[in-house]
Amino acid sequence: MLQYDHFSEWMKLEVVALEKGSCTLSCVTKKDMLNGFAILHGGITYSLSDSALAFASNSYGYKCVSIETSISHLRPIGVDTKLIVHCYEIHRGKTIGIYGVDIHDAEGQLVSKFKGTVNISKDAW
Repeated sequence: MLQYDHFSEWMKLEVVALEKGSCTLSCVTKKDMLNGFAILHGGITYSLSDSALAFASNSYGYKCVSIETSISHLRPIGVDTKLIVHCYEIHRGKTIGIYGVDIHDAEGQLVSKFKGTVNISKDAW
């Protein structure tokens, strides 16, 4: 899955840990990720969370796609900030999975909270 994920490649995501139902990623923010306020664009933390959701939910070997997501942005982030993205499984049934994603900066401060629901298909990777 990751080998075809050009967006994650552009963000220079590093997969720190991957287990069934969970995933930890990291990346360093770049200048071209900032918005007009010179802070990290909310779409970046959303995308980081969405990628972690994808890796964690697909870790069982069955194709999953998100069907509902939400995010709360809790603190502004600047350039050259290392972010740690952790996705954890809240519930996994036969067709629906629910996951949480927390993003922290290198000092451990919570940057954003994300919740995602996925549809679990019967199609194996």
